[in-house]
Amino acid sequence: MPLRFLCDSRETGGAWSLFEEEVPLGMGPPPHRHDWDEAYYILDGEVDFEIDGDPIRSKAGDFNYLPRNTVHAFKGASRAPAHVLIFAAPAHASEFFEEVNAEVRNIPNDLTKVPEIGRRHGIHFMPAPVSAST
Repeated sequence: MPLRFLCDSRETGGAWSLFEEEVPLGMGPPPHRHDWDEAYYILDGEVDFEIDGDPIRSKAGDFNYLPRNTVHAFKGASRAPAHVLIFAAPAHASEFFEEVNAEVRNIPNDLTKVPEIGRRHGIHFMPAPVSAST
């Protein structure tokens, strides 16, 4: 999911960061929480969020605010990739994404590095639900 940094932690003294993310259909992070506040503004397209277990369809012009430690996930929901502005305060998100961009080069093999990188930056991925066997 292409990410463009508009303002990172170095420019704000660590107070906040702002980036634009392109979210393709069906793509997005798994459920997670982190120790910073985050706000999403949908520039175009549609994104399906799950916020504390509640599904929310967001479209161009919609805004979602998630206080720190809110469990959330999202996926692109429109044929063309959605474009989303993401504001994070404090600015730990930019440091996380910079490290992911540097360390995760070989997809899907390097994806196993993401949970540990996340832990270093205050991100906690939720365990996958256990399927009932029939």
